[in-house]
Amino acid sequence: MDAVKLAIAGAALLLVAAGAVVSGILPPSELIGIVERVAPILAFVVAVTIVAELAAKAGVFDVAAGRLARASRGRTIVLWLLVVALAVVATAFLSLDTTAVLLTPVVVAVARANGLPPLPFAFTTVWLANTASLVLPVSNLTNLLALSRLPEGGPLAFLALMGPSAAVAILVTVALLFAVHRRSLVGRFEPAPVPRVTDRMQLVVASVVVLALMPALVSGLEPWIPATVAAILLIGLFAWRSPRGLSARLVPWQLLVFAAGLFTAMAALESLGSAAVVSLVAGEAGGPFELWRMAGTALVAANTVDNLPAYLLLESAAGTPERLGALLVGVNAGPLITPWASLATLLWHERLNAVGVDVPWRRFILWGLVAAPLVVGLSVLPLALR
Repeated sequence: MDAVKLAIAGAALLLVAAGAVVSGILPPSELIGIVERVAPILAFVVAVTIVAELAAKAGVFDVAAGRLARASRGRTIVLWLLVVALAVVATAFLSLDTTAVLLTPVVVAVARANGLPPLPFAFTTVWLANTASLVLPVSNLTNLLALSRLPEGGPLAFLALMGPSAAVAILVTVALLFAVHRRSLVGRFEPAPVPRVTDRMQLVVASVVVLALMPALVSGLEPWIPATVAAILLIGLFAWRSPRGLSARLVPWQLLVFAAGLFTAMAALESLGSAAVVSLVAGEAGGPFELWRMAGTALVAANTVDNLPAYLLLESAAGTPERLGALLVGVNAGPLITPWASLATLLWHERLNAVGVDVPWRRFILWGLVAAPLVVGLSVLPLALR
């Protein structure tokens, strides 16, 4: 689904939602509640996207990846592990889309510059963009939606619930990636020079803004507040140093239209009684088996229709923190099979095509059929043991 198709789908969903409001299926009071819930989340999405895009234009990711190559001292496995760490941090604090869209072409360029095959590094970013998105509320849009349903909101409460599962998901993902690509991850290489940047002041200031944003996102403030401040600072920086880097395309308009339409359409569907049907499939609160049932249902739903509508459809069945955690495991770590399971995966594939790396979907699906059940199944275990 490219940007145009995403916008068309969003417009169609908005029309469906408007029809639901006019027909009385979705009362205006519920629509107001949706806006109040979603507006801060979409504000964060816009702000963090602008921050990530401008940081990439300033060379923050290029220089970071280049320095990792130098720090590896020519050992391929060390460079790969450093890329793993960079992908986890980028996903945790700047969201999975940043890793899939902005970090992927950077690590591919670093691999090529050092004479290494790009495929292991490309798969590392896309798998970790999904599985590492369990770490913090700001890592994934689904997490921000789930945050309001926790008895004690805030990043620390989220981390207490999802931290162990996130650690398992990341470790299992890394182990599987190494098992698949181990032959390409041995040996040594001659490190290439760190990429030069045209405006060092812009690079330094942008790096400081990004580094300051990370702890601010887990400070307890609503995430859109520090993200918006960071976005304004970087917009001011670029207006001063390189105004041509600023354009309306920095705002993810297509994603905003799609998300707005999806939220209202799913609310209308819930008004028609979808919760009763969902509970029959996803089960209800009970023993550990019910957590795996919820996660498995979420995994299948995400790979069938996409992870965001899957979350919205199943949210009503997540009546306890543990079930909410199992739902997030399924919709965040599970979208490793079909191309459309996560928008980040589609964007990742587009970026790879743009830089001349061909990843057949058949290979992606086959590896995902092995990885997704293992990652999801094992990541539910900490929730079952609570």
